[in-house]
Amino acid sequence: MILRFCTRTVVKMGMVKPCALVSSCHLMKPVSRTCVNGRCLTYQQALPTQPVPTLQHTCERYLILLEPFVEVDELKRTKQLVQEFLKPGGVGEKLQKGLEKKALNTDNWLADYMVQTDYLDNRLPVVAYSNISGSFPRMDFRDKQGQISETIPVDYLRGKPLCMNQYSQLLSSCRIPGLEMDSVVFHGKTSYPSRYITLAYNSQFFMVDVYNSDGTPLTVHQLCVQLERICSSSLETSTEPVGILTSLNRDSWSKCYDRLIQDKPNKEALSAIQRSICVVCLDKAMPQVPDDMYSRGNVLQMMHGGGSQWNSANRWFDKSVQFIIGEDGAFGNNVSHSCADGTIGMTLTDYVSASIKKLEIIESPTVPLPTPQKLHFNITADIKKAIEEAKQSIDKIVQDLDFSILSFSHYGKNFLKANKMSPDPFIQMAIQLAYYRVHRQHCASYEAASMRLFRQGRVGEIPSTSSASVAFVVAFNDPNKKNTEKVDLLRKAIEVHKWNTSMEISGQTVFGHFLGLQHQATEKNIPMPDIFTDASFDRVFDYRLATSQVQSKSGCLPCACPYQRKTYDICYTLLKDDMAFVLSAFKTNTENNSEELKKAVEDALLDMRTIL
Repeated sequence: MILRFCTRTVVKMGMVKPCALVSSCHLMKPVSRTCVNGRCLTYQQALPTQPVPTLQHTCERYLILLEPFVEVDELKRTKQLVQEFLKPGGVGEKLQKGLEKKALNTDNWLADYMVQTDYLDNRLPVVAYSNISGSFPRMDFRDKQGQISETIPVDYLRGKPLCMNQYSQLLSSCRIPGLEMDSVVFHGKTSYPSRYITLAYNSQFFMVDVYNSDGTPLTVHQLCVQLERICSSSLETSTEPVGILTSLNRDSWSKCYDRLIQDKPNKEALSAIQRSICVVCLDKAMPQVPDDMYSRGNVLQMMHGGGSQWNSANRWFDKSVQFIIGEDGAFGNNVSHSCADGTIGMTLTDYVSASIKKLEIIESPTVPLPTPQKLHFNITADIKKAIEEAKQSIDKIVQDLDFSILSFSHYGKNFLKANKMSPDPFIQMAIQLAYYRVHRQHCASYEAASMRLFRQGRVGEIPSTSSASVAFVVAFNDPNKKNTEKVDLLRKAIEVHKWNTSMEISGQTVFGHFLGLQHQATEKNIPMPDIFTDASFDRVFDYRLATSQVQSKSGCLPCACPYQRKTYDICYTLLKDDMAFVLSAFKTNTENNSEELKKAVEDALLDMRTIL
């Protein structure tokens, strides 16, 4: 199967002047394009399914993870609960057998449970609490157009092919609101896949065909004409911005959605957005900020649009992927985490960014085209009220988010490798050191891990805090410790993190296994075992730090928000000679401060360099 996304987006500085969108008789096309049918999913069926770890192994690792967080007496009591859980013929064995049976009848039991628990069951707004985004360096668009017409090459990890299924789920997909639990629809694999994109402009939505009747993609010049038509006919922002409803909490949006689809034109308009290849958002310019603040502003624009008075209504946050383009050069994406993970959206947007830079100008004749179709909604009084509530809700979210960006240029992967330090675990130790210096305590933390070695694999959680990492952090802050001892403890902590990483990506997941067992208890109406209700359980898995490394070839800043108010989220990119961090928290949690933690991360990285 080919994963192809053939759309060209048109952006120009000052695009609010419609006539300026069209450059006469020119188009830009990629220098080269090669499509190899089926390459993306070559190894799909040969991939192993997600294994179920043994109960004994998971419980042993759980007790090891507990050690930094509990006193001796509490650890002793938890060990008794674990022994009870492991008794032959007991509840643990019963739940384990149920999970093993489920694993035989599904491609990936862990992905099923994690998507349901983390995303579809979550009733919080998808803005900030679920969706992820990427912010690219400012683009000088002038008359440049972007196109992707690529076959995605197979990804590999340590020589092994990874599951590519998420690429086919990223396009022509959409999250659907529901009471108690949402769902996701995937239209990309149907017999008649979509041939159009949804374009958002001035908080209005349009269907724009990106293929000719003979199956060839539209030229850039053709799309210039189409976008001029849209901008010319939509000079005013919609007074009934339906898109902002997708920023509501899921139960409120679900009730609005159910009322909307009672009307046939509304139902057809909603279906059109859901089936489209993607949403392309042409944003109005955000307030000007100093150059040193641009990156932060761009990150916020991609995450939430800036609020109801700016571009938050020029979105459909349920859509699997939105490409966002501002008239001031802002460029990035917003991805529904329920459809795909951040690395997948980043890879696709890297293609967009790279293709913009490889374009040539050639002559092209003008071709008559059908007018883009505006999507109309019949808005009742109760929906109008919900729109006003959504405006207030998104503005509160915008005000509550606390973002900081650290651009660290002192060293990168090359320096760490030259000193025989594994780069990613080194960064994890720096983050833990920074947190300890700010909060004077250790915390449960995890690093996101790709589980794509397995069929339909999504994301796992590598436990970052260990007895070894705690020992390093304590020793590093002790002026009486020699540097040689600090380095030795650092190397030990790095080795433990590498081992935990290896365990997670090979399917030996502690949190994921316990999650599956908890779901089995719920499905079988079995009272939740004491091991999961014990206070010690939260000490390990109630994370205060959620971290992820997301690599980009285009200088993108990945961004996610904390999944709960007491947590920091840190996304980072690690390059040869530098690195960048996007730190986020919620202002309503006065104990957390992203700027303070950012400074502590920078200091930790500089201080750790001195002992190498």
